[in-house]
Amino acid sequence: MANILGIFTAIILAVAAFVALKNNDRLDQERVNRANEEKKLEQTQALLAEVLAELKVLPIKRAEVVAQIVSKTGEETGLKESIDATKKDIEAKQAQIEDSAKELDAFREKVAKVGSIRELAPKMRAMHTDLEALTQGIEDKEVEIANLTADANSTGAAAKKIRDKLDLLSRGESLPSLKTSIRSIYPSWGFVTLNSGNNAGVASNSTLKVVRDGATIAKLLVTSVESSSASASIIPDSISQEITLMVGDRVISASASEAAVQN
Repeated sequence: MANILGIFTAIILAVAAFVALKNNDRLDQERVNRANEEKKLEQTQALLAEVLAELKVLPIKRAEVVAQIVSKTGEETGLKESIDATKKDIEAKQAQIEDSAKELDAFREKVAKVGSIRELAPKMRAMHTDLEALTQGIEDKEVEIANLTADANSTGAAAKKIRDKLDLLSRGESLPSLKTSIRSIYPSWGFVTLNSGNNAGVASNSTLKVVRDGATIAKLLVTSVESSSASASIIPDSISQEITLMVGDRVISASASEAAVQN
């Protein structure tokens, strides 16, 4: 009987030791899990603080874009005034050429009415000298008008380029010439940052393409823009589940040509 009680006691003690060991293992695992959760919470709080900081400066960035548009509008006005002044200068030069042509005709009429050859010789030499001077003056005026016309065409092309950029910015479109890449990715929040900003032609609220191996793999919606960086949300329906965005992926404007995608 004593042996049986001893056996039962040993079994109970063994079971108690086993349960205590399992409980210790479970407690250690719970501690590890809690440490992991606390680390994830710290990372999430850091990301939230970063996003809130970017949201805080959005009004300032918007004001900067508006200021740039106003500045570009002032430049366009100045170019228009320069073109108008150049046109007036060309008209004045053309009037001078017409006056010179009239003077030349008057000299020819005088030659036709002159008397004898002997009397005519000194007058002809003087007229010839004057005629050469007038002809040279006309040629000089024509060259000057050609130069002014070239300057006016160049100024007009520059003004059109600025107008086109202003039109795109006012419509919330990034410039077709934009070429940048992904700087960092935040998959949990669904957004990325770019290596270029409004200096390279990124416009707020515009749509961009992410290009890899000559194909568009995703689309982005620009949420904030600085001079040399930008943030953009990943448009969910534009990327398949098999695709994973990577740092360095090429980014272009949605209005860029198909050749830009291939290159």
